[in-house]
Amino acid sequence: MFGASIGRAATRIINAMVRWLAYGGVHPNILTVIGVLISIACGILFGLGHFFSAGIVLIVANVFDMLDGSVARETGNVTKFGGFLDSSLDRISDMIAFIGIMVFYASNTPQRSVTNVFLAGLAMMSSVMVSYTAARADSLGVKANVGFLQRPERIVLLIIGALSTWNWDSDFFLFNRMPQVLWVLAIGSTWTFVHRMFHTWQEFRKLEGKNRDLGQGNE
Repeated sequence: MFGASIGRAATRIINAMVRWLAYGGVHPNILTVIGVLISIACGILFGLGHFFSAGIVLIVANVFDMLDGSVARETGNVTKFGGFLDSSLDRISDMIAFIGIMVFYASNTPQRSVTNVFLAGLAMMSSVMVSYTAARADSLGVKANVGFLQRPERIVLLIIGALSTWNWDSDFFLFNRMPQVLWVLAIGSTWTFVHRMFHTWQEFRKLEGKNRDLGQGNE
């Protein structure tokens, strides 16, 4: 019940912001660009080791990511280019965050870790491929939005890892959880990518089977 109340309150706030932005005539594509610029700031903060601040900025960036589509629908500015722009810049936003994390763990600090650099790189590559496979399959007539670690889940995990990291010297078990988050992101994103590849293969086999049956039926 408490969680539902928070969800309703957040929805009301988002809806009020959407109405205010629509009334002000703000174009949704501008919100999309602002969101990616904020994501760049997030990546810089990750690279500098300010993980907690990066987590806060990541939340703000994703608020803009939610607003652009809603404002587009509210103002009737839903366009194919807007959808293309949003999807393309989302990939940049995702990669920037991981690049910032990789830069930090590759830097000459006590937290330097080749393992974490590798995990962040694998998570970045797999995350992009998860999105690409869905888009590519959709362009060929197959829906491939399957898998348990899609973009919202990845963003939430990154935020959790970032917000838990504000005192590098603390031994408290809830602090500095980004390395564990990277393991989940790397393995989960790779598994989701493989799942989507397998799912798409199955769907194409079904379509090919139907086409063969139709062809034989018309003989």
